[in-house]
Amino acid sequence: MTDMWEIAPSSAILVLGAAAAFLRYGGKSGIGAAVVAGLPIICGALWNPLVTKAAAVLVVAVSGAAVAGYSFRAMLAAILPGAYSRMVRRAPITATFGLFVISCTLIMCFFAGAIAPFGEAEIVGDVWETASSEHLLGTDNLGRDMYSRLVYGARTTVFVAVAASILSFAFGMVQSFAAAVVGGLVDHTLSRVNDLLLAIPTLVFALVVLAALPQNVIVLICVMAVIDQTRVFRLGRAVAVDVVVQDFFEAARLRGERWGWLVFREVLPNVLTPLVAEFGLRFAYAILFLSSLSFLGLGIQPPQADWGSMVKDNKDGLIFLVPAALYPGIAVAVLAVSVNMVVDWIQDHTASMKGGRT
Repeated sequence: MTDMWEIAPSSAILVLGAAAAFLRYGGKSGIGAAVVAGLPIICGALWNPLVTKAAAVLVVAVSGAAVAGYSFRAMLAAILPGAYSRMVRRAPITATFGLFVISCTLIMCFFAGAIAPFGEAEIVGDVWETASSEHLLGTDNLGRDMYSRLVYGARTTVFVAVAASILSFAFGMVQSFAAAVVGGLVDHTLSRVNDLLLAIPTLVFALVVLAALPQNVIVLICVMAVIDQTRVFRLGRAVAVDVVVQDFFEAARLRGERWGWLVFREVLPNVLTPLVAEFGLRFAYAILFLSSLSFLGLGIQPPQADWGSMVKDNKDGLIFLVPAALYPGIAVAVLAVSVNMVVDWIQDHTASMKGGRT
């Protein structure tokens, strides 16, 4: 117990410094990453010699991430045709590592039954068993296999996050384009309603609504979508307003084109880049928000597994140095960061491309 608390401050500095170096210099400057990552290692080692243990683990983790990113980039470059292959070769290592993590997560989602050795709610051992050949990540607070629940939890978490993101974008984009194209009273009404929703703290609003409504997946997805569509509306209206004042849009309006033509042929192609980037960010936010709700007991309900509820179920084990709660927490963090890495790359790659007629 004493060793853990002694190593915690220096390990935190080490993790933050090395992670910042990897995110900032990954794929650009290996020397710069080594220098910046080395500073917290030296400071931590001077603070407490036990930090060398954390340094070894972190070096292995970061090295494994780099190897996975490089290997996945080489594989994609070999199997993708011409232009896509060149695009992948120029991608930073952080982006290809993010693609690797997303691909692994999708494989777990689609083939959870084949990958997981045990059932989602099957009790297979004692409470909080340590990792072994039979239970790769040990067992949870009820004796269920942590690895199996992590795999099934990936399917639930990603499904709910994707569904909520798609629904929020459908609501937000329809409202924002209608406000920008129609204008007038429609614009003012929709803007004020969204301002009202934005004024309410999101977590408080979700807790109140979910506590009053039946707790099931459909209600959870709808509540998350309603909360998230306000951000989509603000961005969609901002970029659409810049398009509707252009000459080509006025020409189409004067030709007598219908609203559908104006939205899908004139507005949408010119705002795809920021909307694609925003979808990735909203998806990452949905994962974190769902995990927060599940941790508070108003998200996915047991015995169905998701990463947030797995943290809640096993948090008491941290008192006894049982790492069961850390695995889903790390999974949430890695997936959210990976999505942001890929979104940043897509945004940088498409920034100089024209989405439509300008």
